[in-house]
Amino acid sequence: MSPLQFPKLSARKPKKKKGVFWGIEVAETLRWRGWELGKEMIKHLILKNVHEKTQKLSYRCPSTRFFFTVFPQPITLSPGMSLTLPVVFRPTEKKEYEDSICFKKAEGEFSVTLHATLPRPCLSFPAAVQLPVCAVHNVTETTFPVRNIGDLITVFAWETPSPFYMIPDCGMLNPGAECMVKVVFQPKVAMVYDVAATCWFGGEEKQKRTIQLKALAKYPYLRVSVTGEEYEGVQPGKFQDVLCFGSVPVGTTVEKCVEIFNMSVVDAPCRIERAKDPLLQDHVFSCDVSHGVVPANGKLVLCIRFQPQIVGEHSTDYFTIISAGCLLQTVLKVVGSCKGPLVSLHQYSVDFDWINLGESLMQTLKISNISDVPAYYQFDIDVRGSVFSLDRPCGVLEGITTLALKVTFRPTHPISYHRRVVCLVHHQEPMYVDFFGTCHSDIAKPAILQARHLSWYRTNMVRGLTFYPPDILSVMLKDGKLQMDEKGALMLPPEIPQDKPPKEYFEANSMTEYFYDGVSSELALFPPHVSVSPREYDFGCCVPLHKVEPLPLCVTNHTKGTMTVAWTPSHGSAFRVSPEICDIPPLKSSAFRVLFQPTQLNSLYAAELEGFASYKVLRHYSNIEEDATICPSWCLTVRLRAHTYEAEREHFIPQYILDVPKTFPPVAPNTDTYCSMLLLNTGTSSITFSVNQAACPSVLVKPCSGHIIPGGHQIFFLSTHPVNTVSQQHVLPLQLNSCPGYTKEIALRSCGESLLLLLEGDGNLYFKPVYIGTSSTRMYTIKNCTRLPLVFTWKIHESDSKILSVSPTAGILQPYEAMAQAWTFTPDKETKYLLRAMVSVRRKSPDPMSPQSARYALRIVGEGALGTIRAQKEHLDLGNVLVGDLQSCSVVLLNDGICSLKYILSVEQLITGPCDPEEVRRDPLALELEHSRGTIPARSKAFVQITVRPVRRLHYTWSIKYAICTPTATDLASTTEEQQPLCCIVATGVYPTFCITDACSAGSASGISKLHLWRLFSLDTLNEYLERDPTPNELTYRVPTKHSTCLIPPVYTPFLLDFNFGAAPIGSEPTLVMLLLKNKGVVPVEWAFLFPYDQKMDMEHWAEDAEFSPHELHQMRIQDNQLFGVSPKSGKLLPGQEESVQLSHRHDFIGTDRLPVLLKVSYGHEILLNFSGVTVEEDQRYIHFASTKHLFIPIAIGTSHPPTQIYEFYNGSSMPVIFEVQLDNIVRIQEENFQHPVFVCLTPRGEIPPGTTGHIEWIFSPLEARTYLVDVPIHILGGESALITFQGVGYDPNTAGGTATSSEVLAPSVFPGSTKLTVPGQAATLSHHRVCLGNIPDCTKASRLVFLNNISESKAVVFAWWISTCKDKRVLQIAPESGVVQPRESIPCFITLRPSGSASFYSIDLVCKVYIQESLVQYERDLQEWEKEKERQAVEFTITEKDLGTKKKPKSPAGRSSDSAETENIPESSAVIRKYKTLPPIKNHPMPNLPAGHFQRRLLLDKEASRVWVRPEPPKPILLHLGVTARSYSIEDFFSNFTSEFPKYFLSRSWPLESKFVDGSRDRDRMDVDPKWLSLAAASKQELQIVTDILTGVIRGLLENTQFHDAVRRSLDEPIPYFSQFRCAESAELQDRRQCSMAPSRVYASPDLYPEKDGERKEIRQETSPNNDLLESWEIFHHEQLRKQKEMMSSRPLGIWWSWCWKTHCRTSSKPAEGRWCQPGPGSLLYPPALLEESPIQHPHPQEHSCWALCCLSSSSTSSLHSSSHPCDVQSNSDPPTP
Repeated sequence: MSPLQFPKLSARKPKKKKGVFWGIEVAETLRWRGWELGKEMIKHLILKNVHEKTQKLSYRCPSTRFFFTVFPQPITLSPGMSLTLPVVFRPTEKKEYEDSICFKKAEGEFSVTLHATLPRPCLSFPAAVQLPVCAVHNVTETTFPVRNIGDLITVFAWETPSPFYMIPDCGMLNPGAECMVKVVFQPKVAMVYDVAATCWFGGEEKQKRTIQLKALAKYPYLRVSVTGEEYEGVQPGKFQDVLCFGSVPVGTTVEKCVEIFNMSVVDAPCRIERAKDPLLQDHVFSCDVSHGVVPANGKLVLCIRFQPQIVGEHSTDYFTIISAGCLLQTVLKVVGSCKGPLVSLHQYSVDFDWINLGESLMQTLKISNISDVPAYYQFDIDVRGSVFSLDRPCGVLEGITTLALKVTFRPTHPISYHRRVVCLVHHQEPMYVDFFGTCHSDIAKPAILQARHLSWYRTNMVRGLTFYPPDILSVMLKDGKLQMDEKGALMLPPEIPQDKPPKEYFEANSMTEYFYDGVSSELALFPPHVSVSPREYDFGCCVPLHKVEPLPLCVTNHTKGTMTVAWTPSHGSAFRVSPEICDIPPLKSSAFRVLFQPTQLNSLYAAELEGFASYKVLRHYSNIEEDATICPSWCLTVRLRAHTYEAEREHFIPQYILDVPKTFPPVAPNTDTYCSMLLLNTGTSSITFSVNQAACPSVLVKPCSGHIIPGGHQIFFLSTHPVNTVSQQHVLPLQLNSCPGYTKEIALRSCGESLLLLLEGDGNLYFKPVYIGTSSTRMYTIKNCTRLPLVFTWKIHESDSKILSVSPTAGILQPYEAMAQAWTFTPDKETKYLLRAMVSVRRKSPDPMSPQSARYALRIVGEGALGTIRAQKEHLDLGNVLVGDLQSCSVVLLNDGICSLKYILSVEQLITGPCDPEEVRRDPLALELEHSRGTIPARSKAFVQITVRPVRRLHYTWSIKYAICTPTATDLASTTEEQQPLCCIVATGVYPTFCITDACSAGSASGISKLHLWRLFSLDTLNEYLERDPTPNELTYRVPTKHSTCLIPPVYTPFLLDFNFGAAPIGSEPTLVMLLLKNKGVVPVEWAFLFPYDQKMDMEHWAEDAEFSPHELHQMRIQDNQLFGVSPKSGKLLPGQEESVQLSHRHDFIGTDRLPVLLKVSYGHEILLNFSGVTVEEDQRYIHFASTKHLFIPIAIGTSHPPTQIYEFYNGSSMPVIFEVQLDNIVRIQEENFQHPVFVCLTPRGEIPPGTTGHIEWIFSPLEARTYLVDVPIHILGGESALITFQGVGYDPNTAGGTATSSEVLAPSVFPGSTKLTVPGQAATLSHHRVCLGNIPDCTKASRLVFLNNISESKAVVFAWWISTCKDKRVLQIAPESGVVQPRESIPCFITLRPSGSASFYSIDLVCKVYIQESLVQYERDLQEWEKEKERQAVEFTITEKDLGTKKKPKSPAGRSSDSAETENIPESSAVIRKYKTLPPIKNHPMPNLPAGHFQRRLLLDKEASRVWVRPEPPKPILLHLGVTARSYSIEDFFSNFTSEFPKYFLSRSWPLESKFVDGSRDRDRMDVDPKWLSLAAASKQELQIVTDILTGVIRGLLENTQFHDAVRRSLDEPIPYFSQFRCAESAELQDRRQCSMAPSRVYASPDLYPEKDGERKEIRQETSPNNDLLESWEIFHHEQLRKQKEMMSSRPLGIWWSWCWKTHCRTSSKPAEGRWCQPGPGSLLYPPALLEESPIQHPHPQEHSCWALCCLSSSSTSSLHSSSHPCDVQSNSDPPTP
């Protein structure tokens, strides 16, 4: 982020802020600054007219005396004109003043403020400063301006919290001055900083202002990236980043780059450090960058150079990249090796054979460089003064080059010549080549020297025989003192045959041979045969030229033979030897003189003198008897130099390049080390050089002196012998051109390398506690701290080898290389371990002898332990998971022990639920572990990600077990026995599903009951389908998708059902059905209703099919006209959430509309819903049948009172429909079943009002346990008939499950309604939409409580309950039937069902009509006004005819229809003259039979409607449907089927009492009524009910009291008393009367069962009277069935069927009432079903009957019950006596 930029200060004064007031531009404020007491200050206020019209205004002077101006006067300003008004300020004291000048215009007033301020300090700077993002331990900064906007000189000082600070932190500012302040941010912690810095300023009273400093600090992250080829030797551990230079030519510099990437968003400073090593190290790696900043999300290129100096050396170094604050350290390892030239000679000897004196011979010598590194070579021979000369004795051999050198042989004396010439190569060991040849003259012809002679000579030299001349060797050979070996060489004969074999010559190391020559070093490989002294000589300054002293030269013969020394003359050289040829006796010396004859002053002279010494006997070949005794000549060389510079003359300045290493190659102590040095002469004159060996005796240099021709070079070899490991400095003075001023001091260091190995952690290796039997591996680093490669070998005690191991156990460590090794600790018992391991290091040497070695000890500390793993939650419930979906969670594994544990996890799966165990056992594992193996550190936890994907809607249980991983148990198969339970995970596979919990209808379908609506829309089937598991085909498209290319999409679901919208006339209101969808599952559900258009892909027009089938055209018409609608078409339900969906069908076209709609549940079901609806003509009679097949509820065979069942259908037309059932097939079925009425239609004919549901009552009485089918035509008068198939199933109740089938037909339950499922305008709801009373016995009543809730906030509602049929009105009562419910209140409604006396299925649709009270009141008000007007118009009329005598029929208003309004026409005879004009004529509005839709509304808006006062229409009610279902049984059937439920019901016998007492119709003419009975008769209905209930409870208590039963039984067993034989006449009369007092109690036979009016009773009989023949056959069958039951039950042990009857006291006497056991009449609760005429039988255990009965009361004055000795005495089947 760039620093904040602030605009520069302007020199001009800031402009005054001006305002425009109604066209006048004027400054808003005038300010006075810097004023002084006693002085006036004037400022001018300028008013300018910026309006296009002339402005007039006036002003009012300032109110105070400190400001004043000219006297006020009117101001007129033309457009664009200005006026200057002077304002004078005259202060009297030092304070601030404020006033104003008020200007007045016609539009209003405005004022200008006058303000005089005191001088005060004030600083201005930004409120906040945002600094750039900064890395931790880095620094960022920004600047901001501080300006003094006050009037005084201000001193400021900053108080800044850490890690911010200001520069400058204090200062002083003059008024108007500005300075830039720098904010520096240096964070130590990564966080967001938002702090306030305080600036204190001012004079005596300090003021402060704060500035908010905002910054963000982040941690940097640096990553080192090494480009190029991968290094093969990358080792594990911390040395992952390796920069490999490969093999680099010696003396060259190679540069490679490393990229340091900054992966963070902040600039990251870093520094680069080299590994510190106290020992001597020639840093061949270098990096110029020691610190830098890596930009955010950028990179820093780090260049590292490699300049090797020693050929064959492997170099290793380490650079550490350290971020700021040492937060991150990355070690970069750099490796490289040095390669040099590889020069070789094709032959190591050149044989010139023999030539004559004065001739010359040339041979070629090839030299090759097989390396790509250029090589400097030099043959150490002065070709100017030698018999052997090369055309190119020195030069540069490029890489991969071969050079052919020409070698010329020019002998000067007739002797044999041999010279071993060394070839020096820079950065390579020297090479030797043998030049040899023989020269013959006319006189001297020496023996020809050949290559075999050289080989024999070297062998003889090793054996010490070359110090004897050939003649002596020949004599010794003859005498047998010498022998010849198999190669032809001479040897001494062995004294003992088993003596060791003679010595053989081995080629010595070239560097050793070069230095150990006995001249430059005191040591020599072999003793010299002849020597010359001195070998090198400097004549020094030879001025004057003629006074040069000769150099005495001494040649010594060390052999036993006479030597001849011949010096090679050099023509043109200033040096020569005298004499040239001389013989030297054995073991004697000879003196020679070297003469120097310079010819030129101020010059340099240098030369090499060459001489050859050989045995004199070899002068002629005839002197040689044995070829093996021939010995080659020895070459003698003397290096000479001199100069002739005068004393005052300066020597030539040498121009050269010196290539010399800084250190000697590393070697072990007491070992020679060598290096080469190159001196190039870049000048145009020769250079002479000399090295003062005495100045540095520790270093040997060859050659020590010589000369270099212009453009040539000299190769030196240096050798030293370090004796210890202490670094030693060597300084070699190299003098050039024989001038002390041109002396170059060469500094070299040498050091003997010890066997030094550095062990990490001071030789201690600590292991964490390890589980017994498992392994722990740690990386341990060892480092070679020397410049020589080391070979290391680890040795572990044999007893510890099973516990401890290391890899690698041996290897090579390159110089300064660190190696990370893997140590493995495997404890075998629970204890602490202290182990030791030894590492031995030695040098990497080809010497087979055991070299020097060193040993280091490593101390290993470890511990073996035991541990267990546990899960943080042993039981993890994932809840419900979508089948096929994924759900992930983490299992937390805890390791509470002290050791890390390596584990293996296994999973066992158990699937439970309604499934086949064998099938689900083959299911694949539905749980997937992210990793089944892992390691948990000690006292730590690990997270295992688990993914669950159930494939079935079942309950899954996964048991996760673990086993500790050991070397012997590495997989699950080997750890089965050791597995331990870890945790249990459970989940339940679920599908997203919902159910339809409620449905209601509106519009044209408002008259359909809820039960019928559920059948029309197959909602039970739909819910059943939704409960099932989806098929795989249904999941083809998991979410709603446009996948079809045709208009009729393919079907992937097997679930099809109908959504039947019923029927309605054309033009009526749309059929609306509201469905309440509820997510009863536990996962969200996304659902959608997909029309065919919704499933079709959008395609180009050219791809569409132009021809459509009739079916496609039908669907297109429905979809284009939107005849079917769903709103909303899609949605999402959370668990437990409900949502209503509105389905609609518009009746715009006559006919049947069908449309397949796909109900798609995402990731679940898809169900094809066939929407169908019928639209009929307006005057067409149409019955809509829900289906053509109806199933009766199964009935047990042998049922004495089969229940009445109901078949429903709907009148969807606008006219009443009369139906008639054709019974031919029913009669045929009866004939086929032995005249048994299997199907009985109780309502074969009836009428159904429009828009309502009709019922046909049936009795299904099976004769056999099978299925009965009958096709029954139902004829519609004036409409289409239908053929309905009725099916009934009879079952045997004695078989298993038979009773359950009967008892589970209906269970008592209630179905709560939903307040969410409301239609528009609905102001009230029911607490329940369906009440199921279950199975109830006859003669009882069942009640339920339903609440009517007013959901409106402000409007009261009026309700009225309506029951469709009269029969339902007789059995069902509602209290209250109507009423008013206030806003937000509820009212209870009691629903009571009283069975009608015959077994029946009840399915009653109660309709609650709900009105808004306001609309109802308004309707009544409008209706009263209309009726009042109607009455007025009925008596008032207007005579408008002029001819009153002519009778004319009054003309009715235009458009008046012939309905009830025609009866209101003004009669002709009542024509009178009216004074006033009447209101519009009154007209009754025809009430349509169907709901008023847009078709009717269009008719009502006709023109004539505006001229007719239509009768007000009542408000349309909201219909609330309440379904009441129940099944009633006869008492005996209920008792046999539901014995345990029987005590829950109360048998009500209040209706006969009402007929006898409450009504009073039978008792009013009786005058001898007991007063108590009169009071009972005068009681209200509620009081009688209370008395009855109390008595019933008392009797029930007695019947359930076992002690009472025992007392009665004992009284029956008492002996008959004596006085019982006396019987008075009164008691006999009473007994006879009592026998006539019992009334039949068959409830269903009582004529007073329904206490309705006669008219209503007749209506019921007309509606429900069955066919007479069928009823007669039914009665015959019923009596026959009762007789069979009587015979069957007489063979069974029956209990006593008794009731306790109270004996009423006579009305003529005051005796107390008495009671006894008596047999009840037929129809009573205790009446035996099949023993109507037989005596009762004693029950063995009467106390087991928990029954109760209602006593029969008689009002006869003579009826009295007396005691009898046997209960059979009391029995009566006669009618009750009439009072």
